Amino acid sequence: MSAKEIQKLIERLNIVVADQNQYTRKLTRMMLMNIGAKSIYEAADGVTALDTIRTANPDVAILDWDMPLMSGQDLIRIVRSPGVFPKPDLPIILLTAGADRLRVNEAIRLGVHEFLRKPTSPGALRNRLVSILVKPRPMVQIGEYYVPSLRRPAVQYGLDVTQVE
Repeated sequence: MSAKEIQKLIERLNIVVADQNQYTRKLTRMMLMNIGAKSIYEAADGVTALDTIRTANPDVAILDWDMPLMSGQDLIRIVRSPGVFPKPDLPIILLTAGADRLRVNEAIRLGVHEFLRKPTSPGALRNRLVSILVKPRPMVQIGEYYVPSLRRPAVQYGLDVTQVE
């Protein structure tokens, strides 16, 4: 895929940015606009983010782990509910300050496509979006988890691969 084609895909994306910090939302919006995104929705808490995901029909969600009313963790669990939630395959980028191994593994177990640590850069954000657009990973059911197909062995993340459906 050419750079021009990738740029056109980025320009057409509908993106939800959910973070309790207004400055972080504004900064993320500016970075997204600088890389060409035009349609960006913001949410200050998990409940608003969930409602925005339902109504705005985004192509990607960029979520923080720590949000009021509903945590990013709970939000991801709801979104990743096939048959219950209307967009269980929605690509999710977790943008959060805490990037310890336990949190990263839990995010992957819950079905996050990409992970970014705050503060991030427009280049890193663009790379994660390009990864989602150019190398989409199909969603699979592994035990009780609905996740993107894994790049690395599932046992590394504590997933029971004997239950892959």
